[in-house]
Amino acid sequence: MLLLTIAYNRSMEYIIEEIEDMKRSFKDKKNILGISESIIEDSHLVKFFSSDDNLSDSSIKAFNLNVANMLYKIVTIEFCKKEMNAFLAETYFFLQNDEIKQIKPKIQEALLSEGTILGPNMVYCINRKNKIIDKITRCIEENNEINVSGFLTFRTKELNSDLECIVDKVVEEYMVDKEYNEFIKLLKYFVDVQESKVDEVHILIEKNGSYNLRDEEGNDLVGNMMTELPDVKFDSKENQEELIISAMITNAPKKIIIHCSGNCKNKELIGTISKVFVDRVHYCDNCVECEKIKKGLAVFE
Repeated sequence: MLLLTIAYNRSMEYIIEEIEDMKRSFKDKKNILGISESIIEDSHLVKFFSSDDNLSDSSIKAFNLNVANMLYKIVTIEFCKKEMNAFLAETYFFLQNDEIKQIKPKIQEALLSEGTILGPNMVYCINRKNKIIDKITRCIEENNEINVSGFLTFRTKELNSDLECIVDKVVEEYMVDKEYNEFIKLLKYFVDVQESKVDEVHILIEKNGSYNLRDEEGNDLVGNMMTELPDVKFDSKENQEELIISAMITNAPKKIIIHCSGNCKNKELIGTISKVFVDRVHYCDNCVECEKIKKGLAVFE
């Protein structure tokens, strides 16, 4: 039973490598009888056969999916070689050359989506990739022969729009990170240019993720700021975290001790404090106040 014929130009070396990888992946499959190859003029033909004329639907789907993944990789390589630079230059003309150099490897990683899922953006990229592979799979199911050159000519315009969505997401994440890093630099500047108002600050994180901000004498720094701003409401978790950052910047403590950091629901808050105050930050998990937190008792009493 002939499953599929793939034709490709022999001059496309990276395609040859992808074909070889796919051949190796099916070499030991029991339901694949063999692979025949032939050359007609400048075209290389690879035919995949099955030993079972009544091959199950699941086996056929697995085969088609494998081929679709190979074609997706080829489409991605072509996009990166021929389309990506023009798309970035036209859409993100405000980016500097060194920024483009930083973004390109991130784009290639996201397009392949072969690494660990690190966040919602990577999940988005994987979902987009799967949609593209679904489109390629449907094309394979409708044809007994795939000409790679023809496929690239007639299908990539449609698929490139999906690839561009992945590029957009990567650039968006880069811009967010850039703004965040500039924000951190600004906060560090404010901290460095002013004198410390307190020697030591304790950030105590309760089991439910709520915060207490105290100086070395146990005074409530956040509470003091709230009394100075009676018309401002700090009723949400985000408001409280912003107030903590403001209190830290205002007081510029010489030493910061974070108690029970594992209770923190927003790791970005701890990360921001660590990046701004660097070696002033210390972590504690076994002092008297930490034991009170673990037992659900009131701290600094």
